[in-house]
Amino acid sequence: MPQPSLLHTAISAALEAGKAILNIYHSENFEVEIKADNSPLTKADIASHNIIMSHLSATNIPVLSEEGKSIPYNIRKDWKQLWIVDPIDGTKEFIKRNGEFTVNIALIENQTPVLGVIFVPVSGDLYFSISISISTSISNSNSTSGSFKVKVDLNNFDVETLINKAIKLPIEREDKTFTIVSSRSHGSGETEAYINDMRKKHGHINLIIKGSSLKFCMVAEGQADCYPKLGPTMEWDTAAGQAICEQAGVEVVDWMTKKSLNYNKEDLWNGYFMVRKNI
Repeated sequence: MPQPSLLHTAISAALEAGKAILNIYHSENFEVEIKADNSPLTKADIASHNIIMSHLSATNIPVLSEEGKSIPYNIRKDWKQLWIVDPIDGTKEFIKRNGEFTVNIALIENQTPVLGVIFVPVSGDLYFSISISISTSISNSNSTSGSFKVKVDLNNFDVETLINKAIKLPIEREDKTFTIVSSRSHGSGETEAYINDMRKKHGHINLIIKGSSLKFCMVAEGQADCYPKLGPTMEWDTAAGQAICEQAGVEVVDWMTKKSLNYNKEDLWNGYFMVRKNI
């Protein structure tokens, strides 16, 4: 029997983690701890992490996860390939029960995201991407590079079927009004200033507020024109979203250098960045 492709494995991990997350999300109550960096941690974060690790361990590719133990750079620096995982991106949204949280899994090769999976457990929306460098390992009609979206029924799904019926991104939208998507829980004065500048430039804009990596997905899908992130993020916040955006013709660039974000750095913090259509 052939081994499942890396994309199949990542999608399976995200969907099974999503099931576990929803069981806790819909329970009567869930415990919230505060980590050393003052960010929240729930039982769902830990359950998701454990499920994803159980799937990805079969690939023999090292994993860097927000909820995993810290791995020293002198070990990581020699990794040419690794998974970067956020078991729940948007834990604050999970706690608020507004549905705007995601499971993020990305494959990095030579510091570049080449595969991304983002699953939205509450809506059932699955976004995924594959670059041409690794798409040859996938035997289905979507075997070329690109980014895709499909709706998932967690009670009855087959990963191969989901991949085959997914819609390629971006999707044309009728409303051409310049649209910005911005963070729900992590705004900044710099972001407000950028939004005001865009109002002056375009006369009128649509502003959409979302949590988690959904902001990347909205630009990749074509629902928004840009996502300015003028505040702190970690590599696991952005890797899967960048993979999906870049394969949909959307650039994710450092605000200062104008170069693509790269990964498995000694310092895992990202600089400010912009997500926008590649024009």
